[in-house]
Amino acid sequence: MNREITIDAKESVLGRVAAHAAKQALLGKTVTIVNCNQAIITGRKPVILKKYKSLRAKGGSSLKGPIISKTPERIMKRTVRGMLSHRQGRGEQAFARIMCYNKTPIEFESVEKISLKRPIKTRFITLTELSGEL
Repeated sequence: MNREITIDAKESVLGRVAAHAAKQALLGKTVTIVNCNQAIITGRKPVILKKYKSLRAKGGSSLKGPIISKTPERIMKRTVRGMLSHRQGRGEQAFARIMCYNKTPIEFESVEKISLKRPIKTRFITLTELSGEL
């Protein structure tokens, strides 16, 4: 049985990718998510931006938490973390098995990737656009 999976997040919905990655990590697999910057969040752009800006504003000064990063791969990883019980042993170990990349690294170019892309009939924003606005 293959213990490593690679997910291509290109034009896939952020929540679907994160949920699939979290489930596979809990099953003991090493999960690599590539092309995180091309993942999408469905909804109206102003609403999404308001949500993420208010989430970042909760942090207060830079010396206190929560610290929410602006980069697409860190947004993806934090979304996956929200679907795991990361404060308990099993969730913490599963979270350690997840790696996110904005592009496809050389070592993963020839690997078979799972694509969760579906036709989108609604408005959306990519993680690159979101991180640029934050």
